[in-house]
Amino acid sequence: MKKWIFKLLNGLAMIFCLFGSLHAQNMAENDFLLSIKKQNIIPIAAYAAKGELQQLKTALNEGLDAGLTVNEIKEVIVHLYAYCGFPRSIRALQICMDVLDERKEKGIMDETGKESSFVDDRTSKYEPGKENLEKLTGITQSELQTGYAAFAPIIEIFLKEHLFADIFDRDVLTFAERELVTISVISSIGGAEPMLRSHFNICLHLGFTSGQLNQFIEIIRIRVGEKEANSAQVVLKDVLGVRVNESCFPEGQLLNSPNFTGQVWLNMMGAKDSTLHTSYGNVTFAPGGRTNWHSHPGGQILFITHGKGYYQAQGQHAILLQKGDYMEIPPNVVHWHGAAPDSEFAHIAISLNTDLGGAQWLLPVTDDEYLFKE
Repeated sequence: MKKWIFKLLNGLAMIFCLFGSLHAQNMAENDFLLSIKKQNIIPIAAYAAKGELQQLKTALNEGLDAGLTVNEIKEVIVHLYAYCGFPRSIRALQICMDVLDERKEKGIMDETGKESSFVDDRTSKYEPGKENLEKLTGITQSELQTGYAAFAPIIEIFLKEHLFADIFDRDVLTFAERELVTISVISSIGGAEPMLRSHFNICLHLGFTSGQLNQFIEIIRIRVGEKEANSAQVVLKDVLGVRVNESCFPEGQLLNSPNFTGQVWLNMMGAKDSTLHTSYGNVTFAPGGRTNWHSHPGGQILFITHGKGYYQAQGQHAILLQKGDYMEIPPNVVHWHGAAPDSEFAHIAISLNTDLGGAQWLLPVTDDEYLFKE
């Protein structure tokens, strides 16, 4: 029975590694995947920014077929001029007009969609732009200007009054969709990594998950190119606190949780559901990283994919775990697991019978408990 489970899990791991990104592109948005609409925004913005007009025509047709309205596409193209200039934006609008005319000739009547609400023509737009920027970043904007804003103060005024007031106040696209346009443009044109870092952080603040941003990278890789995707991935990994290991699964986001000691990364790949009553994710521990003592009402299976670590049930000796091992943890058994002091450690954690409840977190594993493994 145990050998059968191990083979099954190993097969699942291979399937996830080979087909995960393709499967992701055909699913509705959840905590880990972008919606079909958002997926189609990415190539439209990228090709418009790069001036790759034939590819843009294809992306526009795909976006319209996927349910983007005409006004949503127009907003995408208008938004990107702030990052790649009027010539690219205007040329993309002209291509969009051509595509719509061609579709009409074929009898395809695309949905126009809602118009943008009236934007108040305020005398001063600086403060509203500042407020929008604070909503995007979650950071109070300082009155003291530094860097480029101190060197050329007028550009900071333009940014707040025009980009973050005039453009972001238009409500056809959400803030999250506008940021998706932004990172698509910046990733595609290259050479603006500090700005890309800032906007990845904004995306996280707006609710994008590490899984969704990693999916964004893969769409850039497939639709735009390896070079652009690799450059963006370096920035994203740094933002997420991700390090490369030998596991085929993305490490996800660096946790800031009282339930762990040391550096631990989590990539949740499947949320608990009402049909299978399971959830699963990849957990990566830096050397010395570990969970608190805890238990699972429905039990858990650990499938080791990288490095060396330990599992210990309360009152028992610790068990060494290495790549290729697995551990079945019975329901309600208090335990901990984590990396060895001299090795990274990664595993797929599969929580079972999640309808019985989530993990019950207890006290941290002390250094004495952690080091006493014999």
